[in-house]
Amino acid sequence: MPATMYGRIAAGAALEPLRRRPDALPERELRRDGIAVDRRRLAVYDRVCGFQVGDTLPATYPHVLAFPLAMELMASGSFPFGVLGLVHVGNTIDQLRPLDAGVPLDLRVWAERLAAHRRGRTVDIVAEGYVDGELAWRDRSTYLHREAQRNGPDPTVQRNRPDPVGATAEWDVAGDIGRRYAAGDIGRRHAAVSGDRNPIHLHGLSARLFGQKAAIAHGMWTKAHCLAALQGHLPAAFSVEVAFKLPVLLPARVAFASWTDGDVRRFALRDARSGKPHVEGNVSPSASPAA
Repeated sequence: MPATMYGRIAAGAALEPLRRRPDALPERELRRDGIAVDRRRLAVYDRVCGFQVGDTLPATYPHVLAFPLAMELMASGSFPFGVLGLVHVGNTIDQLRPLDAGVPLDLRVWAERLAAHRRGRTVDIVAEGYVDGELAWRDRSTYLHREAQRNGPDPTVQRNRPDPVGATAEWDVAGDIGRRYAAGDIGRRHAAVSGDRNPIHLHGLSARLFGQKAAIAHGMWTKAHCLAALQGHLPAAFSVEVAFKLPVLLPARVAFASWTDGDVRRFALRDARSGKPHVEGNVSPSASPAA
């Protein structure tokens, strides 16, 4: 997504207290058909996130293809919240079949499930990917808009999960991972990775201007990096759900753990020193490719 979009969003944020936003979600679906995957951009994404470079799309990759549509929807005047006031608290992806980079993808994006939350309100941005008219991929991102305390559930709490035995790997997360995930090799246009140039991810100074202690890693990068660590354990069709907990302040050293719980593989990403949680998630096989 062009950096100018974030410039407009940031400029609009200054006027946000004066704006009267709607109380309901827009009844609007954005569509883009025949999206061709740029293999060079895919290869950069694979390397930045830790996947093996290849022609099969990681389950998280269509999220970056749908991201411009999601931003267009959330940046519109018909959306009830300003983009810079939203916190990504959860994401669920259903990969109903493997996706090949050589096959065009049709995308649909809309908003639903405006709900009360103990810290404000949440909204889901849903994206679906179709191949030859058949649903092949689905993505649900839950965003929190912080408001006064409310009586409502926290949809990102995962209950009754066992504790991991211990870390299976520790990773050093570089201070520039936000810039690399957003734009890959700066200056090479084709190397744009996610296009998510939110200032809180790009540099410590810009992050502090928006209330962060330091630049923070993209939530979807942390999810992708965890999924990359599980590549040898993933079925052809599966659902992967994560709750984003405390942000990863850059640079960082994190500990990854993965363990099985029946048919479900659970995983967690924590601060390697304090043990504070960053990501909690699980992968479960899909019952049917057409589910």
